[in-house]
Amino acid sequence: MKYRNLKQSGLKVSEITFGCWELGGGQWEKESDETNIEAIQTAFELGINSFDTAEGYGQGHSEEIVGIALEGKRKDVVIATKVSPNHLRKDDIQRSVEQSLRRLRTDYIDIYYVHWPNQEIPLEETMDTFRKLREEGIIKAVAVSNFSREQLEQAMSVTYVDAIQPEYSLLDRRIEKAVLPYCADHDIAVLTYSSVAKGILTGAYHFGGKKLKDDDFRQGRRLFLPDHLEKETELVKLVKDIADAHGVTPSEIAIAWLLHQEGVTSAIVGTQNADHLKANVRAVEVALTDDQLAQLSQTSERVIAAIDGK
Repeated sequence: MKYRNLKQSGLKVSEITFGCWELGGGQWEKESDETNIEAIQTAFELGINSFDTAEGYGQGHSEEIVGIALEGKRKDVVIATKVSPNHLRKDDIQRSVEQSLRRLRTDYIDIYYVHWPNQEIPLEETMDTFRKLREEGIIKAVAVSNFSREQLEQAMSVTYVDAIQPEYSLLDRRIEKAVLPYCADHDIAVLTYSSVAKGILTGAYHFGGKKLKDDDFRQGRRLFLPDHLEKETELVKLVKDIADAHGVTPSEIAIAWLLHQEGVTSAIVGTQNADHLKANVRAVEVALTDDQLAQLSQTSERVIAAIDGK
């Protein structure tokens, strides 16, 4: 495993962050808690020290699983969690952080995110509360998720933001125009989610014969619309071809591409499958050539334009 720094907080995170959304159940089919506790512990043994959860994942159940799995390892891990957008008032944040601490079995949180912005609640109140939590040592790093550049600038006018968590992959590159450059200019860490585009970039839905179940929350989502799946074939095939050339899985190529992008600190990837977990970890060792990076970038841009009708 390789590690990268969050500049001012002093935290160091693995290039792969274990995403714990699926572990809470809710929208995802969930394995047993015992299986998922073992998955977190296996991730730690493989060198992953960064774990990402939220109070909204399974109504706190994901946090509980993380807390159980990492008990006794607290000093060796970086735990990130998030406060929900309906809890962004000062008093609500205080209640949320106390409940998260209890579920996580810890007395501090390394990275604390605003999960989604809420236009109905003044951002100044939210960020000032976060600032005080950091000053008190209850959290180590102030962070935001799903913020635009404008929202990030507004947050930064109140207090320094250590990290941002945006969606970013070969099939979603919206942050490249404004968010990534701003983060680079202000030493803000970038931990990306949906790194394999909710499974699309694994090739499972194009070449693996996998189909979404009728009640899957991804039904009707942008990338899973039938005509969009067809347009994505060119990119998914290229990812697979490059993976074959390296003797790795398509997921490893999709994650490696992210880690080759300037400004990216860590790729968040969730899984309940031990083999997939091991493949995700191997992605940090994949060295893509300049030609492969150019092919992936150009094909990605073309496919995204076709999907979005640009």
